[in-house]
Amino acid sequence: MDNKRISKFLSLVLRHKPEALGITLDRAGWTSVDELLMKMQQQGMPVDLPKLQEVVATNDKQRFAFNADSTLIRASQGHSIAVELGLQPLAPPPVLYHGTATQHIASILKEGLQAGSRQYVHLSADITTARTVGQRHGQPVILQVNTASMHTSGHTFYQAANGVWLTASVPPLFLEIISQNR
Repeated sequence: MDNKRISKFLSLVLRHKPEALGITLDRAGWTSVDELLMKMQQQGMPVDLPKLQEVVATNDKQRFAFNADSTLIRASQGHSIAVELGLQPLAPPPVLYHGTATQHIASILKEGLQAGSRQYVHLSADITTARTVGQRHGQPVILQVNTASMHTSGHTFYQAANGVWLTASVPPLFLEIISQNR
């Protein structure tokens, strides 16, 4: 079983639908590595601990994390189910970026960035990452977010273990299109 397929499956069960595998997540999103592996094997997914460790270590976006003794695993961010990641508010850099697709830009400029089915809006520290995210959904549009002004206005920011910046929403007033393919 290849790493990409395992990673997609882990995203599904650790971020959105743990019930699809018959596992439970605690309030912080952690689940037992042993139980996860057992349930995956029961479903015909021959993944062992070394393979799981490889997938976690080599995931390009560092989507998953083990606890200190590697007995628990969770998604670093991106949950559509309620979890408390224990993130502390943090002052963001002056600007961050968000990649989206052209078909969403009119709505975003009117309503701002909304978390939708996720707990937070995801922001990138660099344009390249934002472009990669935007390309997954069509022709990319890169938005620059004036996070310095947002923070001064009382908006709260967090940074996930994998470096992704998180906030509840971004009002249109703090957005500027900086790159759009036409």
